[in-house]
Amino acid sequence: MLRLGVTSAEVRLGGELGAYRIGSVGRGVGKLAVVFPGQGSQVVGMGQRLAATSPAAREVFARADEVLGYSLSRLCFAGPAEELRQTHYAQPALLVASLAALDALTEMMGARPPAAAVAGHSLGEYTALVAAGALALDDTLRAVQRRGELMARAARSEPGTMVAVLGLADRLVEEICATVSGQVVVANYNAPGQVVISGASAHVARAAEQCRAAGARRVVPLPVGGAFHSPLMRMAADEFCATVEELRIESPRIPVVGNVTGGLLGRADEVREDLRAQLRSPVRWTASVQTLADRGVDHFLELGPGQVLRGLIGRTLPTATVHSAGDDLGVLTAVEWLNMRNDVHIRDVE
Repeated sequence: MLRLGVTSAEVRLGGELGAYRIGSVGRGVGKLAVVFPGQGSQVVGMGQRLAATSPAAREVFARADEVLGYSLSRLCFAGPAEELRQTHYAQPALLVASLAALDALTEMMGARPPAAAVAGHSLGEYTALVAAGALALDDTLRAVQRRGELMARAARSEPGTMVAVLGLADRLVEEICATVSGQVVVANYNAPGQVVISGASAHVARAAEQCRAAGARRVVPLPVGGAFHSPLMRMAADEFCATVEELRIESPRIPVVGNVTGGLLGRADEVREDLRAQLRSPVRWTASVQTLADRGVDHFLELGPGQVLRGLIGRTLPTATVHSAGDDLGVLTAVEWLNMRNDVHIRDVE
């Protein structure tokens, strides 16, 4: 199986890049970050064309089938959609589909993407950690499966929902949630003026109505299976800590931006602490993107199904260049884009 790092077994990004250099910056081109989507981006058919055209992508799916003990590849390729939407299937499925895109890209390029850093949205953070060599694929598959099972169980025990709120300041939405109850919170800070609230259904409905009254441009219920990243996930978070403690975690080969603080995770103990807190904490994606920008990143490559992160990054950094690649054609276009980027860099430093 192809990896994007200095060893073929554990590391996907990092190390010397031949013609590429991690974090290399010419006068005409900025740094690149690779980012990975979270739950909600799954779609039936994801990865199918990649697996058909790329041996490296096909190997990722085959390994997942073997480790998990069921045909995750069949579920990704053929559905049914209602089964793929279930949290305990959606999470490993997205992990594998995104890593398949990464390995197909590496195989096609014949080199590793010149990433200065990686990040992922919620579940996507696990994908980023595998890409950076902090987590091994087999361990992560089992952990993510367990994460999804616990989240689904918590959602059945304490039902809740999530609603996107567009067009209000973060602080105002926080104040509205606080006036409703302690059972609804801001769960995702996705972009300036775009957050997601999460919690008990009745409390979320009241908070959503107050957001409309306060002038929110849109208030959109999300088709999710529970109140993720809210106090209703406390039982799942407590139980999942045992899984996190058992994970073999290495220091990332390249910087990873964590969800809990939106800051850099450079050591194994920092990664473990972030994963312990992630389920019960908000996803600070706006801060994560800003952290990358502060490090000189102005080019982003989203690997995996959908283009959710492309839109969020564009709202946060309007001048950034963002490319999304989730299938064979997208990966081919990404290779051309990366090669063109590198050509610009070579011309600038000659």
